[in-house]
Amino acid sequence: MHSLGSDLPFMTDSSPSTPKAPRPDTGGILYDLPSPYLPHPVFGLLHLPRFIGKIRKHLAGALPPSYQRNFTKGFDGFLCLHLGIDPQAAIAAVRESCTEEELVAKLKILLPKDVKAAKWNRQVVQMGMSEMGREALQATKKKMAIEHRDDLRSFADLIEYDEERLD
Repeated sequence: MHSLGSDLPFMTDSSPSTPKAPRPDTGGILYDLPSPYLPHPVFGLLHLPRFIGKIRKHLAGALPPSYQRNFTKGFDGFLCLHLGIDPQAAIAAVRESCTEEELVAKLKILLPKDVKAAKWNRQVVQMGMSEMGREALQATKKKMAIEHRDDLRSFADLIEYDEERLD
C-alpha cells in the first residue's frame, strides 16, 4: 500500500471548517479532494490531482458510494480516454508508488509524451456548455435543488459547489 496522502502539494484541503451535512441528492461528500480546476504540478492537467486523490481513497476503501458511481467514469474516464490509457493502469501506478516522485516517474512512462494539457484543460472547464451538456447540467442542478444557480456553468462548477468551495 502507498503512503501518499494529503501532505502532497496538490492535495491541499480547502474544505470549509464546518462542512454541511451530506446532501441527500449527492450522498457522501469528500471535502479533501483537490478541485477539478487544480492542475497537476508536473503534467499541467486539470482533474489529474483529483483523479489521483480518488484513486488513493479507493485503494484505502474510503471512497464513498456517491463517488464510486463515477470513479473511472465521468471526468476520470474522459481524462483516461484523452490520454489513451486504461484507468486500471493509473490505479496500478498509484498503488505501486511509495513516494510522489515514484508516482510521477511511473506516470511519465504511462502517459503520452505530449499530454495535450491545453486541449484537455479547455474540455474540463467547458463540460456542460454544449447544447446537450447544458441540458444535462440543468437536470443535475435540478436534482441538487439549485436550478436557479446561473453562475454554475459547468460540471466542474457543480463539483466545486457540492464540495463547498463555492457558496
